[in-house]
Amino acid sequence: MLGIENQDLEFKLIWKDEYLKEICGLANAIGGTLYVGVDDDGNVVGVKNAKKLIDDIPSKITSTLGIIVDVSLLEYNGLEYMRIDVVKHSRLVYYKGKIYKRSGATNHEITGLELETIMFNLYGKNWESYIVLNATLDDIDMEAIKYFKERAVRKGKLSQEDVNINLETLLINLGVYDGNKLNYAGVLLFSKNPERWVHNAYVKIGFFAEDDSDLVYHDEVHGPLILQVDKVMELVYIKYLKALIRYEGIQRIEEYIFPYDAFRELLLNSIVHKAYESFNTIQISIYEDKIYIGNQGKFPKEIERKDLFKKHVSIPYNPIIAEVFYKSGFIESWGRGFEYIKKECKRVGTPLPNVKIYEECLLIRCNPSKKYLELLDEFNNKVVTRRKVNDDVSYGEDLNDTQKKILEVMKNRKDVNRLDIMIVLNLSRAAVTKNLKQLKDKGYIERIGSDKTGFYRVLK
Repeated sequence: MLGIENQDLEFKLIWKDEYLKEICGLANAIGGTLYVGVDDDGNVVGVKNAKKLIDDIPSKITSTLGIIVDVSLLEYNGLEYMRIDVVKHSRLVYYKGKIYKRSGATNHEITGLELETIMFNLYGKNWESYIVLNATLDDIDMEAIKYFKERAVRKGKLSQEDVNINLETLLINLGVYDGNKLNYAGVLLFSKNPERWVHNAYVKIGFFAEDDSDLVYHDEVHGPLILQVDKVMELVYIKYLKALIRYEGIQRIEEYIFPYDAFRELLLNSIVHKAYESFNTIQISIYEDKIYIGNQGKFPKEIERKDLFKKHVSIPYNPIIAEVFYKSGFIESWGRGFEYIKKECKRVGTPLPNVKIYEECLLIRCNPSKKYLELLDEFNNKVVTRRKVNDDVSYGEDLNDTQKKILEVMKNRKDVNRLDIMIVLNLSRAAVTKNLKQLKDKGYIERIGSDKTGFYRVLK
């Protein structure tokens, strides 16, 4: 058995000329090997006319793709099979006028922004510096500019004199404007609608009850990148995450799954280093005991994974965007983000996040502290108890079964919130909101305080 198909390994039972596309994809990615006469499980089954193919295939590859590869005739248990070794090419390789690239165990055609990025990299330039022909100063969101100026001055990165200049000069100084048009960094950072040019320039957030198929509710954060960080943090830590309460003496302490400042650093890292020429958005998946952050991007080869949480050289995927975030005070120092995360996790007793690095993306799992898990178990045990509806309690005939269950949950805990009810009764946000309103209208409950920090009190 020769292994399992992956980024740089492909198996074919027989040879077909259409497999030239697979070789094209390998040459435009990291290179790799294609076996002919091997089944999908990596078992050698042999191929007919192997000696003829060993002469025909190299010439077909050269004439069609314009590259030279090593083709070897091999033998196993009396069966002949072929090995085609493809190296990564410094120029783009075309197949029938199209460009393909291997990603994972599949091929995809390179088009649009991804193609522009590859072309720029070939000439030593970065995609974010590419001029967007129809993006002008009229597309700038002035609230985003105002926010940037205020942060930059407040954080001491720029002086008042530095920002008290006309818009055109400011954007030129930031490297996002050439005096006539904005570049991709400019439209992402400051335009009213970045997705007009870069369709995946937003963040998706979802809360999952059990697994990835059990999405309870979700949100999307759109708009200029410079404004997205605060919006995401507010949503995650006010709407999505549940603070569990513990006491040290008389001091009331709120425990979250993951420390606020460490999560903010991970979010910043995702926004600043994302490969925006790719297909996917930044995705934050939240469960009651863990958080995942998925980000399509490329991890710098110069940085060893084992050194990620140590001081290391800063190699931003988007240097212009990174510099603007630095000048706005979001990033305090170069190459210290993960070191700061380590410090914050140690301070609150939370394990370091798990970082999985793939060819085209990063997946980060934020894990809770032992103390949080203990509080969560305690909370869930109380939930199980209060799920049992007291048969002695009678309600008016004007209430449906759902409303009766909501009242029962609320009577057993004074600080219950909407998310608690959703989890306990397995209801959607819309269903809970609707029934809470009806309970309030019927005089069973009242709202105390604001929408964000208040709570409901049972009246009868």
